[in-house]
Amino acid sequence: TPKGTCLESVKTAIDTGYRHIDGAFVYFNEHEVGQAIREKIAEGKIKREDIFYCGKLWNTCHPPELVRPTLEKTLKILQLDYVDLYIIELPMAFKPGDTIYPRDENGKFIYHETDLCATWEAMEACKDAGLAKSIGVSNFNRRQLEMILNKPGLKHKPVSNQVECHPYFTQPKLLEFCRQHDIVIVGYSPLGTSRDETWVNVSSPPLLKDPVLNDIGKKYNKTAAQIALRFNIQRGVVVIPKSFNPQRIRENFQIFDFSLTEKEMKEIEALNKNVRYVELLM
Repeated sequence: TPKGTCLESVKTAIDTGYRHIDGAFVYFNEHEVGQAIREKIAEGKIKREDIFYCGKLWNTCHPPELVRPTLEKTLKILQLDYVDLYIIELPMAFKPGDTIYPRDENGKFIYHETDLCATWEAMEACKDAGLAKSIGVSNFNRRQLEMILNKPGLKHKPVSNQVECHPYFTQPKLLEFCRQHDIVIVGYSPLGTSRDETWVNVSSPPLLKDPVLNDIGKKYNKTAAQIALRFNIQRGVVVIPKSFNPQRIRENFQIFDFSLTEKEMKEIEALNKNVRYVELLM
């Protein structure tokens, strides 16, 4: 993001009422997020404990000995004492080192053999040390979750699994499995995504142009985006819409003054196409 954009957006979000901020070391803007939080605390608008900050362990930092130093680096950038949630960003690893996306001379990614259970034990140690209040995962499927849940000597189970989730990709099986294990699904790209073909499947139809979402929106005097967010919230999925537009930041928050009927929820569920916008080709 251009310098200062993230800072202003986070301040706008906090003023609007947002308290859950989803960040990551690889977004390269955690210094601005931390500054926004600290400025709002100094203003007396919020206390630190009002904010729920999620940080992420990147793919080059899976070896257990790198987990705590990586989180400590994040805390130093944020200038905070702890994160509320720390998650393993992806269930696969790149070669450790300073290069975020390590590639060989042919441009192919350089992977690293990873033991997710060993990485998880290092995450547990971060929670025990008070550096993270809770720990979770992201982009994990059922098999990968089971590997951690069935790990001998498990101390802390994942509290959440952050995955792509929206009306075109409703994740019914994963949602049911996570419900059974008290794991909260946090849905990223809840409005679909930008149309950036470097990382997005642009052959998929744009979610917010969907006629069903727009028709239901007319009834409540809401946008298709607000209907998509309300749908997930109502089925117990946490949503983390991304926006740098102050008006949309405020709009995305205005979803608590109406409820969708059971019939409308079923209509939106029926839109599921099992389509991923974020294909994570690596």
